[in-house]
Amino acid sequence: MTARVLSGVVLLCAAACAAEAPRVVMETSLGVIVLEIDTVNAPVTANNFLKLVDGGHLDGASFYRTVSPANDNGTPVISVVQGGVGDAPAPLPPVAHEPTSVTGLRHVDGSVSMARTEPGTATTEFFICIGAQPALDSGGTRNPDGLGFAVFGRVVDGMDVVRAIHAAPADAPTEFEYFRGQLLEEPVLIETVRRVSP
Repeated sequence: MTARVLSGVVLLCAAACAAEAPRVVMETSLGVIVLEIDTVNAPVTANNFLKLVDGGHLDGASFYRTVSPANDNGTPVISVVQGGVGDAPAPLPPVAHEPTSVTGLRHVDGSVSMARTEPGTATTEFFICIGAQPALDSGGTRNPDGLGFAVFGRVVDGMDVVRAIHAAPADAPTEFEYFRGQLLEEPVLIETVRRVSP
């Protein structure tokens, strides 16, 4: 097989593999967001998210928190929107932490990642990055343990909706000082979340 033919085969395989990445359509009260879920590089986190989707556990959830340089109470400052089921009981057990140092994924614009406290505590809460957020990667300084957060996908359509959520008024009362100024006055409803391929 010539180098040119081999190169073509590799490119076709790469395109086919990329086409097979599961996609999820999230219908919100502000519009539609389409996510591509990376089951290859972050299989534990990605498959947990797909179980939440397939089980209907994210239907009726919401985006309820935005973080930006204007309201961030941590350092270094970040820009994200956070969603999930909030205080409702998690329908699935927590998953093992998949740091970006292992997956090779990064918190770039549109990355979807799991919220957590300690490593191995992620359940239903996730966030979407607005702009690159390297402080959230493994080795970044946003989390005191230095292990960062687990990226498991990316927005492939609907970043305009994500930015609209990010720009929504966020000054709902909270008992947690860390969240002050970050909770949306009117959470954005996640009406339905459906897998569309494969």
